[in-house]
Amino acid sequence: MAAAIHAAIERTGVLVAEAGTGTGKTFAYLVPALLAGGKVIVSTGTKTLQDQLYDRDLPAVREALACGTTAALLKGRANYVCLYRMKRAASEGRLASREEVSQLHRIERFAAMTTTGDRADLADVPEDAPVWAHATSTRDNCLGQECPDYRDCFVMRARRNALAADLVVVNHHLFFADVVLRDEGIAELLPACNTLVFDEAHQLPETARMFFGESVSTTQLTELARDARLELRAAGGASPELDRVATRLDKAARDLRLALGEPGARLAWTQALRLPDFPGALEKLQASLKELERPLAEQAERSEGLASCARRAGGAVAVLARMGESEGQAEVRWVEVYGHAAQLHVTPLSSAELFRRQMMDHPRAWIFTSATLAVGEDFKHFTRELGVPEAETRRWASPFDFAHQALLYVPKGLPLDPNDPAFTQAVIEAALPVLEASGGRAFLLFTTLRALRRAHELLRSRIGFPLLVQGTGSRSELLSRFRTLGNAVLLGSQSFWEGVDVRGEALSVVVIDKLPFAPPDDPVLAARIESIRAQGGNPFTELQLPQAVLQLKQGAGRLIRDETDRGILMLCDPRLVARPYGRRILRSLPPMKLTRRLADVEGFFRDYQSGSQIRHQGALLRRPSGLR
Repeated sequence: MAAAIHAAIERTGVLVAEAGTGTGKTFAYLVPALLAGGKVIVSTGTKTLQDQLYDRDLPAVREALACGTTAALLKGRANYVCLYRMKRAASEGRLASREEVSQLHRIERFAAMTTTGDRADLADVPEDAPVWAHATSTRDNCLGQECPDYRDCFVMRARRNALAADLVVVNHHLFFADVVLRDEGIAELLPACNTLVFDEAHQLPETARMFFGESVSTTQLTELARDARLELRAAGGASPELDRVATRLDKAARDLRLALGEPGARLAWTQALRLPDFPGALEKLQASLKELERPLAEQAERSEGLASCARRAGGAVAVLARMGESEGQAEVRWVEVYGHAAQLHVTPLSSAELFRRQMMDHPRAWIFTSATLAVGEDFKHFTRELGVPEAETRRWASPFDFAHQALLYVPKGLPLDPNDPAFTQAVIEAALPVLEASGGRAFLLFTTLRALRRAHELLRSRIGFPLLVQGTGSRSELLSRFRTLGNAVLLGSQSFWEGVDVRGEALSVVVIDKLPFAPPDDPVLAARIESIRAQGGNPFTELQLPQAVLQLKQGAGRLIRDETDRGILMLCDPRLVARPYGRRILRSLPPMKLTRRLADVEGFFRDYQSGSQIRHQGALLRRPSGLR
């Protein structure tokens, strides 16, 4: 794999490389990238992998190669303490609780000592604490060179370090935010870059679609209303009109969210417009936003803060105007509903042409790698989605011995229709004897939050193992508890399907309730399905099935993370064996033996336990004298 990447770098080519768990793909791209010289950008799918690569993998490779390559870590601006906003929050005394005041004091002490300002280095304040909104900046509210703290700005310091470094580690969100919005400092890096490596590249098409589109959220608008009032006071002025219309915008944004009903919905624009209160709420929101835009434009010369608010208002007005235009064939308008906010989107149906244009503008080596890029041996879905049909494609299987380390169990007797109301209960009934045989030590992964909640209801009084549930703590907290407990059962949904690494005996079972087909009524998917049909294609084989296969490979990949791991992958969807496409899905999974018999599962764990005892006794016999 390293040789193939080296060759792609030498010819400034495009390589799509799938590498199974355990192949060492991180080292396989770092070694040739560092040896080739020139500027290298490595982009990861998550900040967790970004930190791991920079803090652990990169130092190991640099030491092994004895090379003097310099490296820098660059994250989005929201990851760095903003000195200006932190000081302003402290002086205004407007925080919501004593806890927030205490947390802000901790951030102030951290800011005085840190050289990076990276909030990930401050464990004392939770990552999702509301106080961070007062101590970090966004593209909307950053004052840029007009900021009184510009010279000491942590964001600018990180960008300067990135410009000077030979290798820069970023993440996909940061990369696209900069490519599209020119906001995060990568645009300055790209012209000098010889090699771009995308790890966890399976996430790229969806991330690209998100950033090549436009959106505005009610949170952005309530923050705009708040910042407009604060900036006016900071400029030493008073404007009863501006204060009044800012209050009106704040209320209109909150009313729009209430008009959309329960959280968790993803609505096509036409669906939202049919809700009884939504059209009126939208009209009031647009009117109040335009009302605020006028006094902000008049006050903009008083300070950079007010000028920034005026630009933000103008941008939001433009996005809302686009939402009202007739929908083009290449895009979809839709609404996402959260607990206390809503986001209005205009999303392109494909990012292929837009991404391809970026690649043509910047000729260099482009390396795309992940454990999940191919459906079986076929890369067409990924290369079509990203607009790189001519790319060289290579695949390296995992070195793990799946035939002996793992067993694939598809239980009998479950409803053939996974939408059957009794399906989740049937999954739990089938999983209980497996959990008993394994002694807990399991992930139960669900395709919907509704199924997860139902599973929690069914399990909480029926198992004697610690039960951890997504949503009762951060992902890192739940994983830490899972590893420490050693016999826990964790119920998770989307966020636990990928990017989770639990090695050893703490995880011996992964249960997946259904094949992860995206709901066909999802507004973006529905529009893409219709577009493929209109072009004479088959949306199931071209889009829905490949997406489900890649997602399933991610979930299944949680089980065997090391050459000594052993475990059961339990797939509860009967369509795997009852539908013709099931064979295509099975061929995409690691080469595990398939069984439909519970007795084989119980036998697997009996053999595993006896093998563990033998290994343990052998370790005792080999223990050096003097140790107890």
